[in-house]
Amino acid sequence: MPRLRLRVMAALLGTLAPVMVGCGADDDGSDHGRRPSGAHVTINVPADAPTISAAVSLARPGDLVLVAPGKYHESVKISTARITLRGASRDKVVIDGRLRQPNGIVVAAPGVAVENLTVENNTQNGVLVTGSAKAAAGMPGQSGGYDTGDEPVTFLKSFLVSHVTATRNGLYGIYAFSAQNGVIEHSYTSGSADSGIYVGQCKPCRIVVRDNIAELNAVGYEGTNASGDMYVVGNRLVGNRVGLTTNSDHQEKLLPQRDAVIAGNLIAANQQAATPEQADGGWGIGIGVDGGTDNQFIRNRVAGNTNAGLVITATADIPPNGNRILDNTFAANSVDVGWTFPTATKGRGNCLRGNELRTTVPARLATTASCPRPARSSSPSGTWAKPTAPGGIPFTDVAAPKRQPQFPNATTAGATAVPAVPALPDTAGFRLPSASLLAAGARVGTD
Repeated sequence: MPRLRLRVMAALLGTLAPVMVGCGADDDGSDHGRRPSGAHVTINVPADAPTISAAVSLARPGDLVLVAPGKYHESVKISTARITLRGASRDKVVIDGRLRQPNGIVVAAPGVAVENLTVENNTQNGVLVTGSAKAAAGMPGQSGGYDTGDEPVTFLKSFLVSHVTATRNGLYGIYAFSAQNGVIEHSYTSGSADSGIYVGQCKPCRIVVRDNIAELNAVGYEGTNASGDMYVVGNRLVGNRVGLTTNSDHQEKLLPQRDAVIAGNLIAANQQAATPEQADGGWGIGIGVDGGTDNQFIRNRVAGNTNAGLVITATADIPPNGNRILDNTFAANSVDVGWTFPTATKGRGNCLRGNELRTTVPARLATTASCPRPARSSSPSGTWAKPTAPGGIPFTDVAAPKRQPQFPNATTAGATAVPAVPALPDTAGFRLPSASLLAAGARVGTD
């Protein structure tokens, strides 16, 4: 299964000395430094502070940092809880790393909302949300990914990323690592040299990834060791090299991956050549399950993937067990559903029910592996001829995104209150995406 670890670029985190400036008076006549206890303010960039980082350093819990249109060459780290960072215009407020810094925005405090802006040209991540000090410092680990060694697992709890465009970043567009209780929604990712959206190392996650578009990435969405109340729902994952993977990986903690719900997504045409090429060469797969267990795939439309619509395999010594494929529609894939176990590690209890499909490997899986299955029933093996992946392009050369929908009332709404735990979706409410949504740019979500 495809895995890309950052092998070439390991740039040091760009540092920006905080600029402390005087801000305008509040409505009650006090300035931000002498405000009444509990008062919340809006800090405008550049009117009240010349940079986003300077404004964030002034903010207190409950404040809104509102950024005017412009291109900002900085890496922003948010270490204050419960502040909102919002752009006045999603496509015109641009945090541009100029390939000189690992991260555009690092969220390292709970209850933070990042909204309505664009992050681009970072050597690692557009937006990183993390409880890991090593990850926040831009330290990629010995093997090139986010192997944090003997650092204890520490979760950042509660976050929101909404209406963010993350494009042409060297690792992930939007990345939640060692984080819980959050939402990634209404966002767009492209040109990520690994994954557009990535959730890693959480258990239980209590994370909802909904109504996003991921295209022209190496992988649209990836969940690694992301387990328990992990929902990927109503997204458009089209035109990547690989649409979606959920997997276990020894490089991160909290093995194995299990208990994710993938529902109501459009996952199609994931064999786009004009995308960043993965080190491991994955291409043409809609959904990949690599050592993941007890996941549910419900009412997704999986179409036009050259290699396979959905493939299940083992990773190293970790088997994929008890995955359920329910009420999905597969069309025009080389193989709709298949599994293969090339090593001694086998999967058990994987099953299908109520799907519209044409081809499986091994043949007749809808009969031989129908749900429910005994927990210890062994899945048959199968193989197929995988297409040769074409060469990719540098992530810096991926096509620029079109304008995306704005955050409602961006300049007039107050700060966003991020709940301690998000409302988790009822998967019964997610319908199969219509075939008409295969049209370019169509959104899939339930809103």
